[in-house]
Amino acid sequence: MEKGVVPKRIEGLDEGWMQRALELAQNSVGLASPNPAVGCVLVKDGVIVGAGRHEYDKKDHAEVVALKNAGGAAQGATAYVTLEPCCTTGRTGPCTNALIEAGVARVVAATVDPNPAVSGKGLDQLRAAGIAVTSGVMEREARRLNDGFARYIQTGLPFVTLKAGVSLDGRIAPAPGTAPRGAPVFLTGEKARAQVQEMRHSVDAVITGINTVLQDDPHLTDRSGLPRRRPLLRVVLDSGLRTPLDSKLVRSAQDDLLIFCAVAPTPRQRTFEALGVRVERVDASEVVGDQFGAGPPGRVQSVRKSGVCLNSVMKRLGALEIVSAIMEAGGQLNASALSGGHVDKLTLFYAPVFLGPGAVPLLQEPITRSTLPFPPEVECIDQDVRVDAYLRDPWGES
Repeated sequence: MEKGVVPKRIEGLDEGWMQRALELAQNSVGLASPNPAVGCVLVKDGVIVGAGRHEYDKKDHAEVVALKNAGGAAQGATAYVTLEPCCTTGRTGPCTNALIEAGVARVVAATVDPNPAVSGKGLDQLRAAGIAVTSGVMEREARRLNDGFARYIQTGLPFVTLKAGVSLDGRIAPAPGTAPRGAPVFLTGEKARAQVQEMRHSVDAVITGINTVLQDDPHLTDRSGLPRRRPLLRVVLDSGLRTPLDSKLVRSAQDDLLIFCAVAPTPRQRTFEALGVRVERVDASEVVGDQFGAGPPGRVQSVRKSGVCLNSVMKRLGALEIVSAIMEAGGQLNASALSGGHVDKLTLFYAPVFLGPGAVPLLQEPITRSTLPFPPEVECIDQDVRVDAYLRDPWGES
């Protein structure tokens, strides 16, 4: 086939091959970060002649893996790739060069690369070399796989999903003291809980607050059973360094537990570190409130320190190449994260139960947001209902 000639498109054909590439990309989740999860298939005469996915530790990008798999059969083939081929040199050479040199006739990309150094330039380079290019095939599905990378590559900050199991009256846990510390309390069913494990597998970190640690004594591990190249980082926001030494988090720590505090170094910090727990100090957050002044009648504003500064935490996580994170916390941290603009997406699992007014609310404090900028997605999972709602588009940062 002559380069630059687009094969006649059969309705659904491109989508079918792209679906195969997306399956490969899905299999690279947990293995590609901090790079994007990408899959590629090479198709010639209606047959896959090469396929590949990206794994960070193996360096080669999905396109190069597929080209090596195909060998000489890549000449004249169509490459279906879930992310625009890169045109820059990093740990590897440009994938655009590899595709051009292999004699690929056509490239179908699900979405452009959100990396400002690449975005659109890779496709332009392929066109300039006479390769036919189609983009936007199954774009939505491809982008969902790499929301974290899109947010991170443009801002240096992780993509944060606030996840919670919620009762019909907006509560996330029974009233404090009604259950023993650490005793599991399941609002949702088994299938919903399995999806939570899949969510943990898809991210680099899970974030919680000290109140959740004291009340629930969670493990916060990835129990999906799927492979990952680096352990799930468990992050605790604990301004006063009150995490119990006998907590499940500390007892199971294997250089995968990071506590952010706002206190000066103490012997307790050294004890944590001897147990394989990382402790880092960040600024305390400032809370502005009203109080009655001692002078003339009236209110004056006061500033007090409370908790750790979420801005500092998110910047530090970005510096650690944490591309994406789930927040599984209590009402106070949930409200602070939402009010501070640190949450990119909500995933709420509603269970058909009422917990009553004494139970722990999803948000301890009211927030000003009244509407969602994007329509939420709703899915029934047996007796539970899952609601996913984006608060910002991670692909629209640039």
